[in-house]
Amino acid sequence: MAEKTSCDTCSNYIYDEDTGEYFCDVNLDEDEMYRFLSDTFYQCPYYRLDDEYRIVRHQM
Repeated sequence: MAEKTSCDTCSNYIYDEDTGEYFCDVNLDEDEMYRFLSDTFYQCPYYRLDDEYRIVRHQM
């Protein structure tokens, strides 16, 4: 992925009502988690834009 991504706009970033916090729904292995936490320019390979209107546009 060529652009820098933000967890806030990712469809894998899910709100947990029990804890009241957001979390990444993708299970990262130890190396991926280290890179994610230590690299400010990390480009997540699992990033998917949370586009709730995608299906509606596709039906038009």
